[in-house]
Amino acid sequence: MKVDEREKRAKIMGEGEMKKVLLSLAIPAIIAQLVNVIYNLADTAFVGMLNDTSAMGAVSVAYPLMMLLSAVGLMFGVGAASYIARCLGENRKDGADKATSTAFFSVVAVGIICTIFGHVFLNQILKSLGATQTIMPYAVSYSKILISGSVFIMLNMTLNNMIRAEGNAKFSMFAICLGAGLNIILDPIFMFVFDMGIKGAAVATVTGQIVSTIYLTQYFFRGKSFIKIDAKLFSFSKKIYSEIMKIGIPTFFMQFLTSMSMGLLNTASAAYGDSAVAAVGITLRIVTIGIYVIFGYNQGFMPVVGYNYGAKNYERVSKSIKLSLIWTTAFSTILSIVCITQAEALMKFFTKDTEVISIGINYIIASNILIPFLGFQLVYACLFQALGKSIPAGILSISRQGLFLIPSIVILPSFFERHINSLSFLVNLLPNSIQPGMYGVVYTQFAADIVTIVITSILAVKVNKQLNNNSLENKKSEDMSLKLQLKN
Repeated sequence: MKVDEREKRAKIMGEGEMKKVLLSLAIPAIIAQLVNVIYNLADTAFVGMLNDTSAMGAVSVAYPLMMLLSAVGLMFGVGAASYIARCLGENRKDGADKATSTAFFSVVAVGIICTIFGHVFLNQILKSLGATQTIMPYAVSYSKILISGSVFIMLNMTLNNMIRAEGNAKFSMFAICLGAGLNIILDPIFMFVFDMGIKGAAVATVTGQIVSTIYLTQYFFRGKSFIKIDAKLFSFSKKIYSEIMKIGIPTFFMQFLTSMSMGLLNTASAAYGDSAVAAVGITLRIVTIGIYVIFGYNQGFMPVVGYNYGAKNYERVSKSIKLSLIWTTAFSTILSIVCITQAEALMKFFTKDTEVISIGINYIIASNILIPFLGFQLVYACLFQALGKSIPAGILSISRQGLFLIPSIVILPSFFERHINSLSFLVNLLPNSIQPGMYGVVYTQFAADIVTIVITSILAVKVNKQLNNNSLENKKSEDMSLKLQLKN
């Protein structure tokens, strides 16, 4: 590929028709995330075929651990991608190259450290994530293999985000589909043909990540990319790390707190038995379908916003926000309706355990009541990341899945146990009768969403006002320049 072709691909973000640009970058990312969703659901379904509630609980416990490893990769990947896109918009390719190389070698080093740390403290980590005595042996077998693949899991996240930052969403999509597709194919082979059980699911996951990472790495080292990875460009520059981390750290905490909240949900559910833990794990995978799709869309949205903000083209930034809000809200609303009306069918796809199904139906319905606002929340969280605004990005990143969800998990179960009679209006929204404290567990996301929507609304008004003011100032400057040219 010629250099001018790669450069043209990056500049399309600032010059192309907005709908086409957003869709061209977002659709491949959405497809990739949907493949990831299918992989996660298939993984759960295959483990469900073992007909062992404790094994299913182990996967639920290990899922937050996988998210935690991914969080490190996203910290470098999203942080670097935001800075890379802004550098390209400012026509500073050298800055983009240095950020790419620094992020790549940094995540390799951190991945090695996490692998060592994870193996040493694995039991303590799993216990904190909600592993019961019956679940622990399965969780250890599964998680040991995941931890061994830490470097590849992290690199996968980092490289995918940096590739999207230069505008090549299709290549990233192929890499994700390759890894997830291989995982789905290998799951039944390792689990049932080789009789590895739950270990086989973990081996399939890590194998998929390794192959996908190799595919992504050769994109850079064979000269197919516009931005470069080169050991000579690696830098301990305070400026580069500051730019990466001011967006990367809020992203990390978003994933970290999501992982932590899942662990707390498992712990809270464990008080009501392994069936409750399994139900929570299955439901979280179903509910995250919407998050994955909108997250995929935002991976296309972010480089467009970052590039145009760097180029001071504020009208295009505002236009991309409006289109994104319309599309993601429409999707979120449809998703909410489908999940609420088809909750039983969704649960029965993964398990035949009637108690797990009963609890899961309630959780799906309660979690989806406010999902129509999901697009609004996630688009603005991504917007602040793309603009390099670390404080609002940090607030919104940690709000929904951490800042407000974690207190809800701690407070609501005991609150429902004490006040179950006065909360009958919430109890009556759900079709199945469960233990009073479990109502508190299933309504945690609902409570967190209410507060997050309010916070997002306040920050959205402020940033929209700022973008409008910047746009007006640009027009005034252009008018002044035109008048001076006419005088001369």
